[in-house]
Amino acid sequence: MSRPLPFRMEDVAMRRTVGFTALTCAAVLALAACGTDPEEAERPATPARVTAQAGTATSVHVMWSRGPGGADVSGYAIYRGSTKVKDVSAGQTMTDITGLKPSTSYTFTVRAKDASGQLSPGSGAKPVRTPAAVAADTDAPAAPARLSGRSEGPRAADLTWERPKNDEGITSYDVYQGDSKIHSVGGDASTARITLLRPGTRYRFTLMARDAAGNASAASSPVEITTPHGPGDDPDTAPRDFRATSHPADGGRYLDLSWTPPRTGADAPSYQIYLGGKFATTLIWGGEAPQGRATYSVYAGKEAGATYRVKIRAKLPDGNWGRFSTEETITTAPGRP
Repeated sequence: MSRPLPFRMEDVAMRRTVGFTALTCAAVLALAACGTDPEEAERPATPARVTAQAGTATSVHVMWSRGPGGADVSGYAIYRGSTKVKDVSAGQTMTDITGLKPSTSYTFTVRAKDASGQLSPGSGAKPVRTPAAVAADTDAPAAPARLSGRSEGPRAADLTWERPKNDEGITSYDVYQGDSKIHSVGGDASTARITLLRPGTRYRFTLMARDAAGNASAASSPVEITTPHGPGDDPDTAPRDFRATSHPADGGRYLDLSWTPPRTGADAPSYQIYLGGKFATTLIWGGEAPQGRATYSVYAGKEAGATYRVKIRAKLPDGNWGRFSTEETITTAPGRP
């Protein structure tokens, strides 16, 4: 466990928990004895609705959705042609592929994988061509105008906007909820459908245009949309089974936190930690977010026997912060650090 920064700083957690269970030799032998070929076990479903959109002269934005049925998905592999170029966690359904060449045609395919590494069939290859590079371009595009939108059921919203009059250099439009980019469409688009929203929730979206050199426009005026309540209850967005202990180390006292991520259908990329009811720090996972139980230690101070109230909340796939976990009261450990 690496030593965290003081809790008033923004921390980046590079650790992750691994929840995969390896097949034992006995299990493989048992399958063979029953006449079942392990290669015939159910594979993950092929990702659906794959799109590839040039973002800049050297990057492409790939998006997809989880296929119906199939084995549990532990992640996705993205291929450029026949070459795998990126792995992402099960909760991600969009990613940017960078380091490409300007004015070049590519095809991208997405394959789902399960905990044992078994891959789904590949999605249909999606062609895309990066635009030409613009030498020494530092001029940002004009901001999109007249952004408007409406809910489309409890979990989706449609946005429309007016493209700038001189929009020849725009290669993509990025949709933001708060400070989180949650969607991207091509530079010739003037509409976008946003999914993975939550019922009965108020959203505030903005839009930014991007050109081939990667210059981004100012944000558009925001649009606010409230999704209606749908059938059934909205999944609980609070981290589950939250616990806190304490240990002394390196001349100070640390609070050791552990929890299970909320059930939101996607990864929680970051968490806010509150001490005594006040914001203390933001925890951002440096790699894949844990799929199972997560752990983290936060610096509390030097005093032994000090009592703290601590709680956390997750950043959700729609860019909002979820509900707080239960609040735990913990007294820092006695003894010499």
